[in-house]
Amino acid sequence: MRDQRLDKLAQVIVQYSIGAKKGQLVRLTSDPIAMPLIEALYEQLIKAGAHVTFNCAPDSFAEIFYENASPAQLKHVNPIARYQAQKIDASIGLWAATNTKALTGIDPKKQAIAGAARKPLTKLFFNRAAKGELSWCGTLFPTQASAQDAEMSLREYEDFVFAAGHIDKADPVAEWKKIDRQQQKVADYLNGKKEVHFKTASGTDLRVNVEGMTWINCAGHENFPDGEVFTGPNLKAKDGGVNGVVRYSFPAVHHGREVHDIELTFEKGRVAKAKASKNEAFLKQMLKLDKGASAVGEVAIGTNYNIQRYTKNTLFDEKIGGTFHLAVGAGYPESGNTNESGLHWDMVCDLRPGGTITVDGKVISKDGKFTRKGWPGA
Repeated sequence: MRDQRLDKLAQVIVQYSIGAKKGQLVRLTSDPIAMPLIEALYEQLIKAGAHVTFNCAPDSFAEIFYENASPAQLKHVNPIARYQAQKIDASIGLWAATNTKALTGIDPKKQAIAGAARKPLTKLFFNRAAKGELSWCGTLFPTQASAQDAEMSLREYEDFVFAAGHIDKADPVAEWKKIDRQQQKVADYLNGKKEVHFKTASGTDLRVNVEGMTWINCAGHENFPDGEVFTGPNLKAKDGGVNGVVRYSFPAVHHGREVHDIELTFEKGRVAKAKASKNEAFLKQMLKLDKGASAVGEVAIGTNYNIQRYTKNTLFDEKIGGTFHLAVGAGYPESGNTNESGLHWDMVCDLRPGGTITVDGKVISKDGKFTRKGWPGA
């Protein structure tokens, strides 16, 4: 008998996150290790009257591919994947790692080539999502590998994952609707503002031009669990949209590699200098992936105060209440940011120890807490 919390999670994702409807074509992507959740999602999708197509492959396939693929194979864009991106009405992706470090020894140049080749698919997917032509949601199935990264037992990690998504509540959907209202207050306030200034005691001093951009309220539809408000910088502004220094608080993980103590200096919207104490070469290689990789596609404020610890998983870490994150690479068209890249890499900065967010000269967050009543965590 599968964990009943998985049935509850599947119900929330199908009915609330993507809002599956009769006759829709829904793509379900996962490692087979997540079969208990795959089955629960499939059951809910069939009950909703949807048609389901599967992309199920083990994590080991990626390792085999990068170790053996020829240059032509690295650059190949699967026409079936392109067709899916054109035709699906919704997509559910499950992260279910069996070995989160499996790609650590892979040549980053190979990953860069493959990432650049997938850029058209990324653009197509994001553009259709921005137009409302498809809905999507990514969530995590707890595994031993992810639990080990988080330095927890599997049972403890499962409790953490389900609590982060309020699956432990009697009515998770009602809880997310409440969160949606709270976060919308933040988004409404930020829309129409010109500049956001992030500053921390550890040396971050970053100014982001958001004039004319749209702040988006993320309350459990695209990512689950969720908890952030985001936009993209105005890269067309005279100042380039992003200027200053950000010193990230946590290791940033990409393709299984951990990059520690990242410090990025931005000048006129692009990374002018990049430093790290571990895997600096990988960081710099990714920032050279393509023309848009060194620009910023997203700036966001984490608002999920049920998540308070770093777990080496971006799905959770970027939502930590009292943090902000920037993503170098592809932007989301619905925010007004049109940066294109095969890269989208979120990096998280902690505001809780002495940090502030100042918007057009007014402090809206201090020490990781919003200063306005009725906002998340306030």
